[in-house]
Formats: sequence, C-alpha cells, structure tokens
Amino acid sequence: MNRENLISKWLDNNLNDQELEAFKNLEDYDDLITLSESVQAFKADDYNTSKELENVLSKLTPIGVEDKKQHPRHWLKPLMRVAAILAVCFSLYYYTTTIDTTITTEFAQKTTIELPDASSVSLNAKSFLTFNKKDWKQEREVELNGEAFFKVAKGSSFKVITKSGTVTVYGTQFNVKQRDNYFEVICYEGLVGVTHNAHETKLKPGDSFLIIDGKTIAKEKENRTNPSWLNNTSTFKSLPYKTVIAEFERQYNVDITLINIDSDQLFTGGFAHDNIDVAIKSITLPLHVTYSKSNHTIILKRE
Repeated sequence: MNRENLISKWLDNNLNDQELEAFKNLEDYDDLITLSESVQAFKADDYNTSKELENVLSKLTPIGVEDKKQHPRHWLKPLMRVAAILAVCFSLYYYTTTIDTTITTEFAQKTTIELPDASSVSLNAKSFLTFNKKDWKQEREVELNGEAFFKVAKGSSFKVITKSGTVTVYGTQFNVKQRDNYFEVICYEGLVGVTHNAHETKLKPGDSFLIIDGKTIAKEKENRTNPSWLNNTSTFKSLPYKTVIAEFERQYNVDITLINIDSDQLFTGGFAHDNIDVAIKSITLPLHVTYSKSNHTIILKRE
C-alpha cells in the first residue's frame, strides 16, 4: 500500500496490524504523530451538519426579492472555520518538520544522544548541539557550542560547525571543544578534516588541532582511546591555567577568583568531577596556591 493510502486509513482509524507496521516505518511517521497531537488543540466546536444546512436554506433569499446586502451569507462562517483549521494544520506541519532540534547541557551535566543515522554524540557540561532531523538524509550537519565527543556512522559527509571552524568527518570518532578563544579537535579513529581560516588540516588517529587565543598550539600524540571527561575526569597537558579554571567552573557550577596568580601559566594535571574538595586540591597544590571556599564562590590566592 502506498504512502497516501496508509495515511488516509490512519486518519480514519482503519489500519490493520500489517498496515499499522508499514505506517510506523514511514520516513515522516514521527512528524505525522506530532502534527496529529498538535491539531487536537485546534478542534472546531461540535457542528451539526443537518441543522446548519436547514438554517442556511431558510435564510437564503432568491436574487431580486430583497437587497442581498441585507442578508449576509451565514454559510460562509462554517466554511471559513474549516479553512482556518486547515491553515493551522498546514502551518503546524511545516513548523514541526522544519524546526531544528537543540540539545543543551547545564553546569555539571553531561548527556549522550543518538542522531537520526545512529551516530552518537556525548555532550560535556554547559554545551549545546543543534541539528535538523528533516534534512538529515540530504545533509548530515550539526552546530556545536561547547564540547562533544562524536561516534559517526558511515555514510555521506558529516560536518560539525562551530564559531571557530568546521570539522568534516569521514566516519570516525573524535572530540571537538569550542569555548571562548579555545578550539580543539582530537581524532581517535578514522580521519577528520578541520577547516580554520579557509585552510583544512587532516587529522589521523592520535592527531590534535588546537588554537588558543588565535595561536596554533602543537600537541603531543594522543594515546587515549576517548576523552577523559567521558570518565568524569578533566586532564590538561601544558595548557593555560585559565583553561583549567573555566572547566572547573563548568563541572562544579562555581565562580573562581584568582588573586596574584598568572592565569596564562601552563598547567599539567587534572581533576575529578565527583568530589569538589579533592578536585580543588588537585589544581592548587601543584602550583602552591591556597584557596578558600564559600557556597558557590572559590578564591585562589598566591601569597
């Protein structure tokens, strides 16, 4: 049975079990269900067809008997009501099939989602990801602000668009981190192309692409099979201390103030995401920095 007949029988609640399964396998099944649910809120008032017809006929006057301007055509009202409902239905259908899907994480929150092609994305704290489900088969493309780890299913070109650059994927696993004045891509499997300032850099497993404050930073080969934050730990190798502080604030939802501390000094180390007291010691003891903590505020100070 073709698509139109399936939808027609569905609207009439007249699908058998086999036809119901075929209907559920339609490409726009989710959109049709969403549209149906939305339209329930726009149902017209109960309408007695026979009664309304009698009313219309009783009020119709042959042309020439009276000035037709004195008798408004009451049959227009129910017709306009139906037209209005149809307009709303088409508007809702267009809206629900073209709107982007956005996934957002808050402070100290992580989440993993599945994209329409079974690719998966893990979002780190304080990040958001946007994609269009309707256009996915024609264009596998997401917009990212924050940090995410991707496992991309094989298929057409897959792109991750950020404010700092575009990552083009050829079936792989990789991590993208785009924060204020910080842009990093690490390839863990397959091949990744990073376009920055109109220049593309190809990354193989273990390769990294890192730009901080507009400067390209060379990094050692990555030996891990996935980013540490997936295991609730943030690690850093010779990165500015301000980068460490910013990540700490995102993972623990705190505000940190530095006193007599150079935020550009390089730091190597890390901290866990499940114990703030242990974590704060992990980023202060190596630099001989003292700290005080009150509610959501932490002050780091060097005497």
